[in-house]
Amino acid sequence: MTRVVVAGAGPVGLSAALALARRGVAVTVLKQGAGLAAESRASTFHPPTLELLARLGVVTELLAAGIVAATFQYRERGGAAVATLDLGVLADDTPYPYRVQCEQSKLTPILLRALPAHAEVWFGHRVEGVRADGDGVTVSTTWGRVRADWLIGADGAHSVVRAAVGAGFDGSTYPERFLVASVDEDLTAALPGIAPINYVFDPVEWLVLLRTPEQWRVLLPAPGDTDDATEIRRLPDRLTEVADLGRPWRLSHASLYRVHQRVTERFRHGRVLLAGDAAHVNNPLGGLGMNSGIHDAVTLAEALADVLSGAPEARLDAAAAHRHRVAVEHVQATSDANYRRMRGDLNAFRDQVRRLAADPAAARDHLRRACLIDTLRVPGAERLP
Repeated sequence: MTRVVVAGAGPVGLSAALALARRGVAVTVLKQGAGLAAESRASTFHPPTLELLARLGVVTELLAAGIVAATFQYRERGGAAVATLDLGVLADDTPYPYRVQCEQSKLTPILLRALPAHAEVWFGHRVEGVRADGDGVTVSTTWGRVRADWLIGADGAHSVVRAAVGAGFDGSTYPERFLVASVDEDLTAALPGIAPINYVFDPVEWLVLLRTPEQWRVLLPAPGDTDDATEIRRLPDRLTEVADLGRPWRLSHASLYRVHQRVTERFRHGRVLLAGDAAHVNNPLGGLGMNSGIHDAVTLAEALADVLSGAPEARLDAAAAHRHRVAVEHVQATSDANYRRMRGDLNAFRDQVRRLAADPAAARDHLRRACLIDTLRVPGAERLP
């Protein structure tokens, strides 16, 4: 059996491993840490991602762990909803006409449990180097070398695999940082009528409110030139400005991070494939990062399995080129447009979203793009990835 090594055991790496293993390919996953990451990070699953997870046999468990979000809202800062979009208009396009709100840290154990016996996960194996040749790939780890026929780099934005193959990572960094707060509050009581997913427009201080199974998450911009401690001290007052509860909000966790828009020049380098944040990163507005990363993983893994079954390598080239095109033309472009819209004039956007909400056909076209439904099919492939 041909062995494929996957670097990284996040949603992207484990999705790739499971897709390969279900096709009978022997897979070894290398994970730097002693266990799966516990951070919540991404928390929105779009309809086509649910379809892929159904094909991998894990969607039922994810649905049980998460919250179904059939609608999302555009809201005005300090005001009511401007428009509510109903994902039910996608009922003819997908068996999952909704988003699921669930932290990615709840998906990874589900994927891990679903791996069959011929797939292994080696924890505590940090990738330190990669050497590829015409016959395969040698991966150097903290515990020695691993020889494989193919390597999938799903080891995040600071990918050792990407650096080892000499791939670039061009792009830019936003001037603002993003501040994410997880709160133990019932915002449906504080903000009546609120949806599970809310984009709140304001040219000075936009925000996003997302419900997860146990908490709400608040995403706010923060200046790029202040220290983290200052912004954390300011956070209680900023949360009170979102909704005055008559007391400080119950804050369980907060973190700040810089946001980049970057993409590598190609997703295949000989026997090495790049997927997810190892290949492209973008801002989180619209929830495109993890979702497109899982799409990368399953698309490339299925194409690789086809090649290992005798298909020409052009099948893999087409899949890699397609995912690069999606990253540049859709994920990067859409997430950046979402960011600029959040910071812009609400008046310029109000009428547009109200028309969308009132026109099911227009809403369907918009949501097909926003939810990544239109980006999965690989041109020239006989079936979906």
